[in-house]
Amino acid sequence: MGNLCCCVQVDQSSVAIKETFGKFEAVLDPGCHCLPWFLGSQLAGHLSLRLQQLDVRCETKTKDNVFVNVVASIQYRALADKASDAFYKLTNTRTQIQAYVFDVIRASVPKLNLDDVFEQKNEIAKAVEDELGKAMSAYGYEIVQTLIVDIEPDEHVKRAMNEINAAARLRLAANEKAEAEKILQIKRAEGEAESKYLSGLGIARQRQAIVDGLRDSVLGFSENVPGTSAKDVMDMVLVTQYFDTMKEIGAASKSSAVFIPHGPGAIRDVATQIRDGLLQASAHK
Repeated sequence: MGNLCCCVQVDQSSVAIKETFGKFEAVLDPGCHCLPWFLGSQLAGHLSLRLQQLDVRCETKTKDNVFVNVVASIQYRALADKASDAFYKLTNTRTQIQAYVFDVIRASVPKLNLDDVFEQKNEIAKAVEDELGKAMSAYGYEIVQTLIVDIEPDEHVKRAMNEINAAARLRLAANEKAEAEKILQIKRAEGEAESKYLSGLGIARQRQAIVDGLRDSVLGFSENVPGTSAKDVMDMVLVTQYFDTMKEIGAASKSSAVFIPHGPGAIRDVATQIRDGLLQASAHK
């Protein structure tokens, strides 16, 4: 603002308060104004109409006895049509706003548990804005917006909350892992059962094929060699199979010692056992 030949300048986005002999006379809008000091006119001061912000940090206690620091950002501005009220009625606007914010937050937060404070921060901000709007409008100020920008519990409480959250997530992960292992075991068991079933079918078909082949061989040999019975041919085949088995056991490089009956009587017993097994397999076919 300049002051030359009783002229004053009021900057944009602000107003000036004109007094005559110490009494309020008018609100001067932006521009150049004549202010004859010799007639008792003087400039009492300026008032900004720009949007201002005040950050208020308030410590309070929740319903579950946890102390928290709540940070509220108040955006406000003076009203041009109530500039005289804004200039004269309040000595310290920011202190007044801070007092109202403290009052509302300390009346709202103690009704809520800590988790609810985080969830209902918008409701707390709305309560602060409504209370401030009603109170400050009488002083020529408009509350544009109120934001709860931070809710900060005690450091020990935050650490405990993080540990609780971590434990819950670990428990969930353990349950999921156990469920996955359970599914794997079930699928593995189903696979093994199916594998054993198919293996059993293969072994049964293999044995059946061996029985069919031996039967056909015995019948063919009996028909082509006169004077031989099926029993004689079967004994000869079994003896041949017996010696082939003994040969394979002895030729295997990693075979262990196998003790089996050996002798003419033993061969007869082995033949009898194999014959009985083949007859049973043929009966079940």
